[in-house]
Amino acid sequence: MTPIVLLDQLQAFIEACTGDIMLTTRPEKGGTLKGKPGTRAAGVYKMRLPERDVSEATEKRIPYIILQVLTGQDGHEAGQPEDSFCRVRIIVATYSEDGGEGANDVLNVVTRIRVALLKAGEVGEQFLLRYPLEYIVYPEDTNPYFFGELMSIWEMPTVRREVNALLYDEITTDTPMM
Repeated sequence: MTPIVLLDQLQAFIEACTGDIMLTTRPEKGGTLKGKPGTRAAGVYKMRLPERDVSEATEKRIPYIILQVLTGQDGHEAGQPEDSFCRVRIIVATYSEDGGEGANDVLNVVTRIRVALLKAGEVGEQFLLRYPLEYIVYPEDTNPYFFGELMSIWEMPTVRREVNALLYDEITTDTPMM
């Protein structure tokens, strides 16, 4: 299984566990909201925010959640089973004119994701969550935008080496040697 499949599974998981949290959106000047903030669930994206009209600022897309594969590792030490895992950063961004509410919103989303991941322990039945699961709500004053993130480690199915199997098959066949 690839990290791409993990991101697909994680996206569906996070959409399901956060879809009922209605978060404040930035008011549009002269738009349909007529300067008043609206609400919607956070969009969940893989790796980056999707490309849109260049005139659309990133801030207009808030609230959002971005899932990013940062690193991966495959290994096999003598006497140990093969190991494959990757690290996924989950970035949460919210908006609020009220600093207390905005900080609370981002903490609420981070906590919802954290609790759901810890309860499930896996996504897609093939990706297992490893400890530690780390999270942070950024303390910087970025009012009216608020950010937090989770750092997760995912155990992935290992890839079986085919070269050894081919060599073994050639050695063990009953082919006469010349």
